[in-house]
Amino acid sequence: MTTAIDLAPGAQRLAELVARVSDDELAKPTPCPAYTVGDLIDHVSELARAFAAAARKERGPYVEQTPSGQAARLEPGWRARIPADLQRLARGWAETGAWTGMTRIAGMDSPADMVGLTAADELVVHGWDVARATGQPYDSEPELLDAAQRFLAMFASPDAPDGPDVPFGAVAAGAG
Repeated sequence: MTTAIDLAPGAQRLAELVARVSDDELAKPTPCPAYTVGDLIDHVSELARAFAAAARKERGPYVEQTPSGQAARLEPGWRARIPADLQRLARGWAETGAWTGMTRIAGMDSPADMVGLTAADELVVHGWDVARATGQPYDSEPELLDAAQRFLAMFASPDAPDGPDVPFGAVAAGAG
């Protein structure tokens, strides 16, 4: 079982990064080959809602689908709404019981501690993605980096598939 991790610093950092993205940056490429900055921000929007619901062990549309990313869905006011959604994610995972038992995400029932690690990974990786794509600085707490690494280690192997449609590729030489 994973010990609860404070997701608030990562959620706050990603919220600040998202809020600083200008309209002219939305079409820029990101380290995620299938996403522009706008697509990635929409993905962050959906994952914030999904992981907040998962922390509360709620059933509903957000936990039934895998968060995609489509910039065209960004509505007026997204720079304020997405940071608020990220704060709700962090508050949800800070609640007693969020990291225990089972919850639901992406249409699957999963151990809550594994879903919490996934949320930590999403905050770290996509925070870095947004920062890198928009030229913003990025830093993360060691606890969040460790959580992301523990999550990724569950999926990484030298024979993992690779390519632009694969979320995690093969382990690079010297990585790990």
